[in-house]
Amino acid sequence: MVKSYLKFEPSKSFGVVASSSSNIVWSSKDKSKSSAGQAVVAANEEVLVWDIKKGELLSRWKDENNRALVTAIAQSKTDPDLFAVGYENGSIRLWDSKIATSVVGFNGHKSAVTILAFDKTGVRLASGSKDTDVIVWDLVAEVGQYKLRGHEDQITGLKFVEPEPVVAEEDGEQALMAVDNEGTEGFLLTTGKDSLIKLWDLSSRHCIETHVAQSNGECWALGVSPDLSGCVTAGNDGEMKVWALDVAALAASAQRVDLSQSVNFLYDRGTLHRSSKERAVEVIFHPRRDYFAVHGVEKNVEIWRIRTESEVKKSLARKKKRRKEKLAKDKKGADVDMEDEGADDITKAEISDVFAQHVIVRTTGKVRSVDWAIQQGSKDLQLLVGSTNNLLELYTIVGKDKLKAKSDVPDYNKALGVDLPGHRTDIRSLSLSSDDKMLASAANGSLKIWNVKTQACIRTFECGYALCCAFLPGDKVVVVGTKEGELQLYDVASAALLESVNAHEGHAIWALQVHPDGKSVVSGGADKTAKFWDFKIVQEQVLGTTRTTPKLKLVQSRILKVSDDILSLKFSPDSKLLAVSLLDSTVKVFFVDTLKLYLNLYGHKLPVLSMDISYDSKLIITSSADKNIRIWGLDFGDCHKALFGHQDSILQVAFIPHNSEGNGHHFFSASKDRTIKYWDADKFEQIQRIDGHHGEIWALAISHAGNFLVSASHDKSIRVWEETDEQIFLEEEREKELEELYESTLTTSLEQDADAQDENREVAAASKQTVETLMAGERIAEALELGLADLNVVKEWEVAKASNPNLAPPQRNPIFIALGNITAEQYVMNTLSKIKASALHDALLVLPFASVPMLFTFLNLFALRSMNIPLTCRILFFMLKTHHRQIVSSRTMRGMLDGIRVNLRGALRKQKDEMGYNIAALRVVGMQIEERSVKGFVDEKWEEEEAQKREVRKRAFASLS
Repeated sequence: MVKSYLKFEPSKSFGVVASSSSNIVWSSKDKSKSSAGQAVVAANEEVLVWDIKKGELLSRWKDENNRALVTAIAQSKTDPDLFAVGYENGSIRLWDSKIATSVVGFNGHKSAVTILAFDKTGVRLASGSKDTDVIVWDLVAEVGQYKLRGHEDQITGLKFVEPEPVVAEEDGEQALMAVDNEGTEGFLLTTGKDSLIKLWDLSSRHCIETHVAQSNGECWALGVSPDLSGCVTAGNDGEMKVWALDVAALAASAQRVDLSQSVNFLYDRGTLHRSSKERAVEVIFHPRRDYFAVHGVEKNVEIWRIRTESEVKKSLARKKKRRKEKLAKDKKGADVDMEDEGADDITKAEISDVFAQHVIVRTTGKVRSVDWAIQQGSKDLQLLVGSTNNLLELYTIVGKDKLKAKSDVPDYNKALGVDLPGHRTDIRSLSLSSDDKMLASAANGSLKIWNVKTQACIRTFECGYALCCAFLPGDKVVVVGTKEGELQLYDVASAALLESVNAHEGHAIWALQVHPDGKSVVSGGADKTAKFWDFKIVQEQVLGTTRTTPKLKLVQSRILKVSDDILSLKFSPDSKLLAVSLLDSTVKVFFVDTLKLYLNLYGHKLPVLSMDISYDSKLIITSSADKNIRIWGLDFGDCHKALFGHQDSILQVAFIPHNSEGNGHHFFSASKDRTIKYWDADKFEQIQRIDGHHGEIWALAISHAGNFLVSASHDKSIRVWEETDEQIFLEEEREKELEELYESTLTTSLEQDADAQDENREVAAASKQTVETLMAGERIAEALELGLADLNVVKEWEVAKASNPNLAPPQRNPIFIALGNITAEQYVMNTLSKIKASALHDALLVLPFASVPMLFTFLNLFALRSMNIPLTCRILFFMLKTHHRQIVSSRTMRGMLDGIRVNLRGALRKQKDEMGYNIAALRVVGMQIEERSVKGFVDEKWEEEEAQKREVRKRAFASLS
């Protein structure tokens, strides 16, 4: 009989406040006064929404089918509930924050999406990626409109420039130039790591201007002022360039065809220098006030202010006065007026006169992203900062208008923060309490206790650089071993440090384990010793009194000296043996009672980083930096098997701690290659590969019941994987892995065969083949074949019926009968309408040209029967555009097209007449409502008179008092 195993599936993920893979977005759509606002942030593959004031998690957006990191987030300007989220695999999803559900998915980029931007109407989305392409998506039709190529490196900045319609003077009266939004699609401003800034005309879909944005290499950020009058680009060495954008000329150019090449809409206004020399990450303008924030990857954010017109004039006047004085000194006063003509002209002012550094906000961690926090009714300048060390902070900045005197220096203060639900640094050790309800996680600087069921952080302790931790029997005390060589005891209930022992004289404690009897603990360190500590309750005198209180102490009982640093320790469950792994790549097994050497395990080429002993004390597994797992017998020390386990160092291994379901010899391994693997140590087989983490997995803990495991990774997340009732068969798992591998290589090979004609063009189709589109294409081909066969059968029957009226109906395909005896064209239409709008074009590209006549046969039937005309037209126009040459050169296809044209025109005319009739009817109804409604005539001067009366009343009160 084939052995089956139970599958482990992801169940919970916590410990992340904000990942450093993406930008953050502030959302103030919560109208209630209780909330300061919400921060929308990435948390690995999920998006989290935090209430900044309460530090609560409001919502978690997760797509079950997605495992890729979130790399960009943008909020729609018109619908505050709509967010676009870009992922590392190049996909984009639109999320509705009210229901925390993905509404639409797009696939078009080959690599990570770096930036997203909505247009002002909220119907288009532009996305930039590491694959150097910019794609404009139509959110109403749910399709990619086109791909813009021109940058040579990843896109770092993206902004729609949609100028207002221009008002032009004609014959003395003002007439609006016909710039309705339908006529012009606006413009797009992009920057890339290739140090170029480009301006694209979206109506003609080509680049109209290119400039070198940074003189010293890459351009990393783009910020556009809210009024679109200018923008700032930032690059390496703290350099920022200011650009002026002639919006009026852009709007006017939209009407003209004969544009001369010499016109420049974007011109360089000068260079500013940040106080830091680091490369910039973001430039973000305040939507309502004259400030912008710029930051690199250091621990500060610079706030710059745009001076007012009067301030600039004063500055220019001061400079003029100084120049005059200097010239007077040089006795050249006669030429002064000639030279300074036009010095008061603001447009001629140097850029350093217009922009001034306002304040530098020093943050707790290195900054990853910032966003301006705008709240209803609040006039404060507030900045939301997301740090690389898993932290969100809200700073309040004193604006220029709030400063009392000129000499006052602008200040800032940290108003709110979200820091408790996560560690600042990587978790190095995990330990579960004996009832599996609490989890201890230890990192550099902090120890946290979590409730496993609710994922809430119950306690946070400050500690040293923790490398290992364990719950002591009773689950009231946690012991931590640090890099500084200290053993620290923490009381969970009182949240206090009970005792700190300098156990290994400043040498790192790499491992500790509690003895199976629960009365002592052993610690192993870099000082080449393993020390045994007994728990003792000592009566300690309370200072200044004669009273004593009981206190838990660690008392050293024995010491074991070895030849090299100890990296890992393990007691056997029967408490007879102690296994010790050394830096010299060997494992030594000692008797616990006499500390005599029992076995020497040689075989690993690099040090053993972790090991575990099975419930029956018969097997020991060791995992090493040489990527191998070895299974040894503890009776003779023979190596049963060496398994090439992972693609990188294997940091943790652990057996299931009991044998309730015959799984006592099953174990888990976790590695730097970001995967966890589940193994059978008797059959030497891999049972399951568990993916999910986005960084190396430092720690692993298995529940005492063996029904779940917890892992902690460099991606800051703590994940719980639960055993399910679903069975795994090894052959099926291998097949599934091979299928995944095949599918991934299939789509990449399809992407490499890019259309030759699109390769060197500036604009291309926004398409990308995925497994989903390939399957959809296959479904269409299958439906066409079935449908055509059925059409032929029915046609033959009808011909035969003409001569023999009593002929029985034909034998149709069972699928049609099962679906309620539907017609072939209805079946094909159902198949086409089930395909997502965003995947339809790519699915149609899968069809070979031989299937196109079949498709056109059905399109003719759709037009004839007026079935879903928008979809019919969309498919028809796309196929005509794709296969234009072949269709035109085919005589039969041309005949089909004539038929389709006649039928389609008839259907469209009918729809047009219907719409015209309905619109006319609505107009009539509107007129009737207008006639019936009561018109109120209000005297225009009435309000003024009322105000005067109130003023008289106020004066009367004043005189009475």
